[in-house]
Amino acid sequence: MTNRWRFINDEGTFSLSDPHQTSHLYFPLVNEAGMMSVVTPNLHGDIKAGQHQFLTPPESVFDLHNSRSGRNFWLTFPNKLVWSATGNAASQIAQKFTQQEEDDVVLTAGLLWHKLSWANNNLGINAEIINFVPETPDLVELMLVEVTNISEEPIHFTPTAAIPIYGRSADNLRDHRHVTSLLNRIRCHQYGVVVEPTLTFDERGHQKNDLIYGVLGIDGDKNAPSGFFPLIDDFIGEGGNLSWPEAVVKPLKPKREAGDADEGYEAIAGLRFADKILKPGESCCYLLILGILQKESDIDRLIQTYGTREKFSVWLSKTNSYWSERQKHFGVQTMDREYDRWLQWVSLQPTFRRLFGNSFLPYHDYGRGGRGWRDLWQDILALMITDQGSVDNVLFNNFAGVRMDGSNATIIGNRPGEFKADRNNIPRVWMDHGAWPWLTVKYYIGQTGDLSFLLREQTYFKDNFIHRAQNIDDQWDPSLGTMQHSMRGQIYKGTLLEHILIQHLTAFFNVGEHNLIRLEGADWNDGMDMAEERGESVAFSALYAGNLQQISDCIQQLRLLGVTDVRLAAELSPLLDTLGEKIDYSSASQKQGRLEEYFADVGHSVTGEQISIPLDDLAKDINRKAFWLIDHIREGEWILNREGFGWFNGYYDNDGNRLEGDHHNGVRMTLTGQVFTMLCGIADENQANQIVQSVDHYLFDPAIGGPRLNTNFNEILMNMGRCFGFAFGHKENGSMFSHMAVMYAYALYERGFVPQAYKILMDIYRQSINFEVSRMYPGIPEYFDSRGRGVYPYLTGSASWYLFTLLTQSFGVRGNLGDLEIDPKLVLSQFDEDGKASIHTRFTDRDLLITYNNPNKKDFHHYQIKQIALAGETLSEQYGKLDCKIPRECIASLPAGETHQIEIWLA
Repeated sequence: MTNRWRFINDEGTFSLSDPHQTSHLYFPLVNEAGMMSVVTPNLHGDIKAGQHQFLTPPESVFDLHNSRSGRNFWLTFPNKLVWSATGNAASQIAQKFTQQEEDDVVLTAGLLWHKLSWANNNLGINAEIINFVPETPDLVELMLVEVTNISEEPIHFTPTAAIPIYGRSADNLRDHRHVTSLLNRIRCHQYGVVVEPTLTFDERGHQKNDLIYGVLGIDGDKNAPSGFFPLIDDFIGEGGNLSWPEAVVKPLKPKREAGDADEGYEAIAGLRFADKILKPGESCCYLLILGILQKESDIDRLIQTYGTREKFSVWLSKTNSYWSERQKHFGVQTMDREYDRWLQWVSLQPTFRRLFGNSFLPYHDYGRGGRGWRDLWQDILALMITDQGSVDNVLFNNFAGVRMDGSNATIIGNRPGEFKADRNNIPRVWMDHGAWPWLTVKYYIGQTGDLSFLLREQTYFKDNFIHRAQNIDDQWDPSLGTMQHSMRGQIYKGTLLEHILIQHLTAFFNVGEHNLIRLEGADWNDGMDMAEERGESVAFSALYAGNLQQISDCIQQLRLLGVTDVRLAAELSPLLDTLGEKIDYSSASQKQGRLEEYFADVGHSVTGEQISIPLDDLAKDINRKAFWLIDHIREGEWILNREGFGWFNGYYDNDGNRLEGDHHNGVRMTLTGQVFTMLCGIADENQANQIVQSVDHYLFDPAIGGPRLNTNFNEILMNMGRCFGFAFGHKENGSMFSHMAVMYAYALYERGFVPQAYKILMDIYRQSINFEVSRMYPGIPEYFDSRGRGVYPYLTGSASWYLFTLLTQSFGVRGNLGDLEIDPKLVLSQFDEDGKASIHTRFTDRDLLITYNNPNKKDFHHYQIKQIALAGETLSEQYGKLDCKIPRECIASLPAGETHQIEIWLA
């Protein structure tokens, strides 16, 4: 039986014995300045500040066990015994899977620090190593090694730190690895080894390098290293390697001293410290500073800032407090305290994705940093939930990435609202991209009541791609910038409502032969990427339909601002057909014709003219489109198979054939096609019940923690997507893909299937914490594979949606045009032994602890809200009500800077 991690306090700190016995484990360390580190139980994992700034060699998930490169700290004893405090000596590796394994290892990790204890009773030695990235403006990782004599005799050893310095772009792993080492200028500083390459060779061309990469060291008595091994060749020796280096094994005297320099070789920070004798029970420590520096003077400054045990402890405490502060605005208290603590790590995941992007963790070994379009919007959901500052400007800036043709920029910069032209000239459009912004804006308006947000004016993105990347604008060049201009040469701006309408109207008219929205490059499922000509996404046609209905309602609500009409780009007139020349929506060709007319008008520039449209007329036009599409899907895409199960088809392939249903290779069904038809009300009550039964029958697998993304199609579908080339049960081909599973839970809550929805949330949790199978630290992975293992941890949109679903659906706490709506959907097992369940959140800049009291231990469907008290004062009796609202002004009038109680009694 494998040991599993255990939480040891309410702050989410956890401990795991023998973590080195599990493959692919890693832990993220990061700060807002841009330092990104990964540590494993053997202290493998890379350190970087971006695609072109790797301090240590880049490592994908397989490199974590294949590579010998890592953070290492060696002890050489007088009898020539050699021991690695990180378990990386060849002698220690050779003992694995044998009875001779001598090391006892314990991992402890918290917010955001990582501690390993490696003990060897035969040698009488224990090494405790703490790593963290301090929350400062510096690009540094700190590492403290404390060695303790746990024997009854004095111990004599020679200590050597060894950390390879890569010092260049990840591109150079397979692009001039040796040649770029010739650029290295390596110097031995008083406290360590620094590398300052002369140039950089990467996609940006040959440029002068302006960074310094270094590892500095100092012992607990404030002594610098006694000597250095700055070159890997000299450190490992002829025929040696980093698991059995000659400099440590013999041991050799240091090759260099402070002031020496080398050039043109691969570098390592081989720091030799003075020999040490420890009495029984005595300890000594060594502090390492691993950094990416801007200038020479930073070297001494880093020593002054971090270079003592006391300063290390201060920065560790400050960093832990910083991340704890990020957690304080969200949390739950339920029957399961372990679940409550697990959620703390889930709530950090959106922040990890903001800081790491979709690259720079070992499983995420693709891309060049930055986030994708969906990430921008989904992560804001979590930011609003955990209240990490104002989001209105973040939302506003993101709309600058929308093109006039309804598509969007795909290269997202580091600064707010920064979008770039595609440097790789690879045109690709994901048809679902236009749907996600509305979901986030709708939640923002509900939370704040800020309808005026829709009337703020923003620019549009412009590059050489037009007609949803089907054509090239030959008149555009980079000198014109990346903002849409009018014919007069002025930057054009439209309201955010106009941006949202363009995203949805262009999608509505962009249909295939079955009159459903074209799949184009792919939808949310990136693996459905080989049906660009004739493919259609029923699943996301359903989401667009639901959005159109909500947008229509919201347009009417603008009356609350005293608005009677809105101004929109004159070019939109053909798409608002009920206001002029109507078309027959059942004719795909008429829709396509209207879209081509619009594309022709916005190809290079726009007129800059706007027309005024009454709210009623606009809302009716949008509503007509919504209900036509809803009816079209409901009536045309329902499947009833030979076994009597019913569900919605989700896709058409590149031959124009329906993807799902009975097939000679087995029943074909996708989860995505059910989520949005349920969520958007397209499935009627009878269909919704049948979908739940079908998902349970065909997709649910308890061995992997929930419903699969699809059944096994048993065929490589070259007319649908690359995902069907993946092994079944992996990634987008039939894994338990957390994001869509959580969205299915959200849809189930929306449709009243509360026990089923809660079960999915808990199945994901239980699979995650079942360490013997999932082999992951606390959190949600992108998916669970065919063996139930959690892969691609930390960077997944499922974390945002999990928090969103728990808060707004399960606990039923959400905004409604600025008022606080209370609509609980808690099941009995969520209440503790006293019949209480609580959630901590923020609303109108006030911290709220919302507690449901269920003294009679009633389950959902059997309780109603009886009474509500805010800050000790009863608001009103609520007998017989399932939900209620607390006016915004009641909460806003409470004092800021303290947590206020909302008590809700159920009966």
